[in-house]
Amino acid sequence: MKQPAKEFTTRLVHPTCCLVAAFLCMTVAPLWAAGDSMNFDNQGKKLFDSYRATPEQNMSAGSSDRNLMQYYELRQYPGSPPQIPHEVAPSFSGEEPECLSCHANGGYSQEFGKFIPVTPHPEQVLCYQCHAKPQTEKLFVESKWQSIATPRLGRSFLSSSPPPIPHSLQLRENCIACHTGPGAVAEIRVAHADRGNCRQCHVPDVQTTPIATFTR
Repeated sequence: MKQPAKEFTTRLVHPTCCLVAAFLCMTVAPLWAAGDSMNFDNQGKKLFDSYRATPEQNMSAGSSDRNLMQYYELRQYPGSPPQIPHEVAPSFSGEEPECLSCHANGGYSQEFGKFIPVTPHPEQVLCYQCHAKPQTEKLFVESKWQSIATPRLGRSFLSSSPPPIPHSLQLRENCIACHTGPGAVAEIRVAHADRGNCRQCHVPDVQTTPIATFTR
């Protein structure tokens, strides 16, 4: 007995699916082709480049007494840009990249008698836009301002597990700048910067206390 012919049906594809597929082809393909230029791990390439460009003597730990208390005294709240704690030569006015002559690679300052902290974002050359030199110690007006709590260190889940990153990564993607070298804060200075990929073990876990209601 002759078998009946198979019936073929045409399945219609919803127009939306076609549009999504076309969009993915236009967006994902260029990114795939970019290869090494892709920005993996939140500007991780910046960290590797900074490590390679930093002199070996500037990576050694244990050469500074700069501590967390001094670190937070220069900030209105954790995460804010620090104020400039020293005099700035008048010749630097309008020549902001001059700040990088000291803060790009660190080193020892004979003028101030201490090691210089390294900026994690040397590509941001408008330093005075965020960092200011205080002109007075007096408040403009009285207020009830209360800062958020400082990040708590050592919140590892196990005694031997790597601690999480207790702060945001905006403008602080370069771990090398703040956590290594003689100008780094003593409590958070590490001695294994040569491992390079910090976020392979340390993950962001930001915990903050809600800011209190502000009233003048």
